[in-house]
Amino acid sequence: MKKILTAEEIARRLPPGQYLTEKFPVLTYGPVPRFDPARWDFRVTGLVEEPLRLTYEQFRQLPKSEMVADFHCVTAWSRLDNHWEGVRVKDLMRLVRLKPQARFVIVRCDGDYTTNLPLEEFLDDTVMLAYRHDGQDLTPEHGFPLRLVVPKLYGWKSAKWVRCIDFTAEDERGFWEVRGYHNHADPWKEERYSFQEEQDT
Repeated sequence: MKKILTAEEIARRLPPGQYLTEKFPVLTYGPVPRFDPARWDFRVTGLVEEPLRLTYEQFRQLPKSEMVADFHCVTAWSRLDNHWEGVRVKDLMRLVRLKPQARFVIVRCDGDYTTNLPLEEFLDDTVMLAYRHDGQDLTPEHGFPLRLVVPKLYGWKSAKWVRCIDFTAEDERGFWEVRGYHNHADPWKEERYSFQEEQDT
């Protein structure tokens, strides 16, 4: 059961330009990918000492964590106190040895979706690869079987249907980033659109 928040608490936790909702709207480009647990796998590639591949069963056997975090969509709604379950990135990284040149992460997903993060953002303690939300498995529309959750950034960085984490030396703008959205996406700075990046410099 969610804690009842005062108006002051809500105002403190809503970034500029956002409004509160109890719903969890579905925003997706393209069809929802079909999931076959026998064929699904998760990979870590790029600037790593050894690439990693896990089957669905192997991924679900990784240490599970829980996290409560707010979710802010660039379309201006925010949903507070989401209860996520999955694998924290810091736990996944115990299986990975990065090469020194690694500076960025490209998240590659089913449906040809990608998004990009600086390495330090990806390694933040709050970042999780989630498969459950508010006590239930994620619905396919919300990214099942695996969704990245990056609470400190706008929701398009929390990519659905994740299949691969690719470590790179150079940044590579993702699906929405090449279509006019901000490369960083901090909701507290209202980093919504790419034209703002010129204003930031």
